[in-house]
Amino acid sequence: MGTTYSVKVVGANVDRDKLQNAVQMTVDRINQLMSNYKDDSELSLLNRSALDTRFPVSNETREVLALSAQIHALSDGAFDISLGPVVELWGFGPTPTDSRVPPMEVITEALSQTGTDGLVLGDVYVQRTRDISLDLSAIAKGYAVDQVAQMLDSEGYKDYLVEIGGELKGLGTNQANNPWRIAIELPDSTKREMYSVIELRNLGMATSGDYRNYFEFDGKRYSHTIDPATGMPITHNLASVTVLDASAARADGLATAINVMGAEKGIALANAQNIPIMVIMKGAEGFVAKTSKAFDKYVSTQ
Repeated sequence: MGTTYSVKVVGANVDRDKLQNAVQMTVDRINQLMSNYKDDSELSLLNRSALDTRFPVSNETREVLALSAQIHALSDGAFDISLGPVVELWGFGPTPTDSRVPPMEVITEALSQTGTDGLVLGDVYVQRTRDISLDLSAIAKGYAVDQVAQMLDSEGYKDYLVEIGGELKGLGTNQANNPWRIAIELPDSTKREMYSVIELRNLGMATSGDYRNYFEFDGKRYSHTIDPATGMPITHNLASVTVLDASAARADGLATAINVMGAEKGIALANAQNIPIMVIMKGAEGFVAKTSKAFDKYVSTQ
């Protein structure tokens, strides 16, 4: 996945080595299934599979593809796992490229190679009907968080915090017997500063923003988040969005979708679907935050 992980478990009888091995095996399994950094991952093999041929997939990959389709529909296409060719074109994929602005005709050509309508999702197989390339980087980390959490649940652990690439899930309490308190960062690339604090009580949390991953060309800043409708990096004033959900995978995908949609549409969707979100926008006088109706009860007052 091209990132790091951290797992914190509280308990009197934690076997650190055994736990480390179990976590690593879980992360390695999801990475082998869904990474587009590995040529032999299940996802990479799927992307090279013959058209109109049923390609058998694991339950995990099918689950993530099904969830991706749900978020795609919920966000009116703002979340699109087929954008791989466009993301690569802009230099934000696993293959490094020069950070430059592609010609519009090249972007249009890359967009013609996208679209999840070229994917058939069966019970135990996936079938590509067009030559599309899938990229699960906006949801796989959250799913891996959920899988590690499920493993910890099965081992009987009641107090833990799992983090993979910034996506999180917390259960129970920390060593001081307090809820896991997670800072939402001020979306400023020039410094690291806390903006707000959330208490994670059996919740997943994901944040999407363009303040860490971008490039500048001819004095203009280009975000790594691509709008599927245009093939261009987003340009609105939404600096970051944080989503809370019982599923870290769903929070992960929704955070990307709402980041594409923008603050106004994102808040409207969150209120309609009872999704806890916080958006932070950059204005002329600094940053301004807005929250959905379901979000406020999770903000720590301590």
